[in-house]
Amino acid sequence: MDSIVEIIGLIFIGFIAGGINTIAGGGSLLTLPILIFLGLPPNIANGTNRIAILFQNIFTTAGFKSKGVITFPFSIYIAISALIGSLIGAQIAVDIKGETFNKILAIIMVVIVFYMVFKPKTTVEGTLEKTTGKQLWLSILLFFFVGIYGGFIQAGVGFIILLVLSSVNNLSLVKSNAVKVIVVLIYTFSAVVIFAYNGAINWRMGLVLAIGNSVGGWFASRWSVNKGDGLVRKFLIVMVIIMAIKLWFF
Repeated sequence: MDSIVEIIGLIFIGFIAGGINTIAGGGSLLTLPILIFLGLPPNIANGTNRIAILFQNIFTTAGFKSKGVITFPFSIYIAISALIGSLIGAQIAVDIKGETFNKILAIIMVVIVFYMVFKPKTTVEGTLEKTTGKQLWLSILLFFFVGIYGGFIQAGVGFIILLVLSSVNNLSLVKSNAVKVIVVLIYTFSAVVIFAYNGAINWRMGLVLAIGNSVGGWFASRWSVNKGDGLVRKFLIVMVIIMAIKLWFF
């Protein structure tokens, strides 16, 4: 990555990915192929992408906070669980063919779309947030496994996080996104440490990409709060369908 065109292009792609990651998820399916296209081996691209994700979620968290969306202490509890899981995910190699893994993940994405589209309308009681008691402990358990997946590959983890938070904890999609970015921020830090220790990060490309991701995440977080759940749900459905098609056919 020596030319100005490549640097500007990487920042632009990061901006788009940062917005996608913040509102729904799946931005890594855009950045990872670009990093590989620019000459990085897949494992180095995977590690390098985490630098952009880390900085993106710092700025995105600030963006949600500036709009008054506060998720503490619930987000910290589940983030710690995800962090522990990510330590495992970042170090293990899954004994499954890449093509098979992609098809399984595509099916999961389609299931999420159907859930979002056909989710029964909730009653007043059903709209109450459930972030304490057994729902809290169930979330802590589930986010341990979310962390394993996120530490391993990252791409598509946002969809899974939104599904858990909206179905188990009854959080709105906007607030779920605010929780999501804190969870990903915390577990990504541990993943970055592991990738860096193993020399699997291109710091120059990662920091350039991080510029775009950070700006895109900041604007998308504030914009999504203003637009509300309706816009987030539509964007989420479109992105999940695109991701499922890409995973199954390409």
